[in-house]
Amino acid sequence: MFAKILPLFSTDSTATESQVGPSNPTLALFLISFLGLFLELLLIRWITTEINIFAYLQNTVLVVCFMGFGIGCMTSRQPIALRRGLASLFFIVLLLAIPMTRHAAGKISRLLSVLGDLLVWDMAFSRNPLGTLESVGLGLAATFFLMVLICGTFVPIGRILGRCMTTHPNPISAYSVNIAGSLAGIWCFTLLSVFYQPPFVWLLLVAICFIPFLGKPGKNLALDGSLLLTIVMLAWFAGRDSSAKELLWSPYQKLALQEFQVKGMAGNYSVAVNNTFYLALSKYNSSTGQSRPLLYPPEMHGISQYDVPLLLHPDARSMLIVGSGGGNDVAGALRHGVSEITAVEIDPAIIRLGKNYHGDQPYASPRVRVINDDARSVFATMRQQFDIISFGLLDSHTMTSMTNARLDHYVYTEEALRKAKTLLLPGGTMTLAFEAAKPFIADRMATMLRRVFQQMPLTFRVPATGYGPGGLIFVVGNLDLAHQQLADNPTLTTVIRGWQEKFPVILSFKAPVTTDDWPYLYLPAPEIPTLYYLLALLVVGLFAYTKWCFNFKPIFSHWKAGDWHFFFLGAGFLLLEVQNISKAAVVLGNTWWVNAVIISGILVMILMANLIVVKFPRVPIAASYAGLIGSCVALYFVDLAQFAFLPYALKAAIVALLAGTPILFSGVIFVRSFAFVIGKDAALGANLIGAMIGGLLQSLTFLTGIRALLLIVTAFYLASLLCRPSESQRFAA
Repeated sequence: MFAKILPLFSTDSTATESQVGPSNPTLALFLISFLGLFLELLLIRWITTEINIFAYLQNTVLVVCFMGFGIGCMTSRQPIALRRGLASLFFIVLLLAIPMTRHAAGKISRLLSVLGDLLVWDMAFSRNPLGTLESVGLGLAATFFLMVLICGTFVPIGRILGRCMTTHPNPISAYSVNIAGSLAGIWCFTLLSVFYQPPFVWLLLVAICFIPFLGKPGKNLALDGSLLLTIVMLAWFAGRDSSAKELLWSPYQKLALQEFQVKGMAGNYSVAVNNTFYLALSKYNSSTGQSRPLLYPPEMHGISQYDVPLLLHPDARSMLIVGSGGGNDVAGALRHGVSEITAVEIDPAIIRLGKNYHGDQPYASPRVRVINDDARSVFATMRQQFDIISFGLLDSHTMTSMTNARLDHYVYTEEALRKAKTLLLPGGTMTLAFEAAKPFIADRMATMLRRVFQQMPLTFRVPATGYGPGGLIFVVGNLDLAHQQLADNPTLTTVIRGWQEKFPVILSFKAPVTTDDWPYLYLPAPEIPTLYYLLALLVVGLFAYTKWCFNFKPIFSHWKAGDWHFFFLGAGFLLLEVQNISKAAVVLGNTWWVNAVIISGILVMILMANLIVVKFPRVPIAASYAGLIGSCVALYFVDLAQFAFLPYALKAAIVALLAGTPILFSGVIFVRSFAFVIGKDAALGANLIGAMIGGLLQSLTFLTGIRALLLIVTAFYLASLLCRPSESQRFAA
């Protein structure tokens, strides 16, 4: 099958030529820009949902999309062959629509996880080197096949974009339309996600956008139209789950609500995130344990993980729950009579499921205030203090847009814990629950808590039972009160000591702590995981394969200075964008809308740069480079987190000013060069290939930290300056 599908991307002389869309060049350019960005976000979101290892490697899908765009632009004079791109998209949707193939594709995660240096859900383990080699080889082969399909989907779109940019009578207006279309694509996909729309709606819109580019009525149009219709129909099946009572595609992840089939379970429902069990909606029932003593150990009656924080700090009046999920922690606080409960949960769909299906209806209580926000943002803006702060099982397996950081990474940094400590009332306690899959994670958590609270945390592991999924629990703060409660409650003391003896937690306090600059909770040390190197090799192989398929001249060896100029601008811009998103997430929060606003703000800055060049066509390039390099260096020395305590509007303005300034200068430089370059399709292609390389280099943050990206960005922009052709070569106004 692999051999039969790969020829779809060849460029033989019989390839069908397609029209470049509407006769109005501006409309055609806007539509193809919208379609390209929308489809890119769609595939990143969908593939990372169904094949969850790519949820930790989102930039892999992003890099391949950029490759397809870039190769398409550089070969825009070749036949567009839109049907071949549709065929690639068809096979991707088919793969995700059929339950058997979708399940098989999901196994890629287990195959690659045997390397063990990148923690994922549902990890596989292998002690046999030959078995490990076999699993990794099979996983990489399947990944390469998927990369070929993704790249092939974007090549014809890139060709149309390249032609539209080349033939448009006004290059600066064309670039502005391109950015405006991309901006519209971002917000359209974002809004569909906000309203929990499934893949069927996503692909329906994609099909509508493709229609103007299908060509004149006739046999070819009928074939292409049928292919589009088939894609949309398959998407309807792909977005369904017959075993789920309710299926929600939230702005972050895919949530499937399922009824428990085990007799005697205390809760009626479980929630799977991206096809993996995540939480149970557990209805408390004091008589349940009598019928299922193995599932509900009698000694744990009233001592579940949701009860422990309240048992160690009795008579608490106020409580902050971070990562409240479906409401189990909230229900525990209500049972113990807490009068003021603040529940923080980032995913609105999880809150919705908790409100609608939790048997105890904890979110309906007037004693509960629900905050739908990122926990780090709440730490920065909260002014109230609490008797208890409880971190629920907050471990997230979803990435934020364009970064290597997962949703929960900035919640578990030393800076975040120090800020959370300030929200404790005198005599208050903090409990932190986490499923530490590797010893270094437990060691890291304990090390950070010891440094922040200047005390040895009380630590024990709660086993998984019908009362809850269990996990490692750390207790800090008023430990005198906690130990007094243990002394006064022999049953609680016996249970916790039993857990400590049966599940000993060995702490060396040697694991490097996570910080806002290096927030990688699931990495043992600052190092690039082996899987990243292997995927980089796959990208190189994919690039060589596509060059062979499209039979175009070698690019790097035949590039002139102008090509390298745009290449370095693309690499620097992508890394600058990643750095801005990462830093802004610390200050403003890591929510979907913050990321959407940040990316939109970057595009708006580019539009402003275009306007500046139109109004001042001879703005000095030297001054622009000085502003760009200077602002990057200055941003290196400025810790944006120091503004987190300011009022939201003020700190948002400061972040926009500081992070947006280098984007503005970069945009001025790009549009000045792009306006007068000969061969705009090749220039845009080189820029996108540079962005692809920037996406690969993003993994350096695992080794160097996020702030160091600015040094790499500065180096790329300096290289672009050195490669910038002279006035006589028509690159300057």
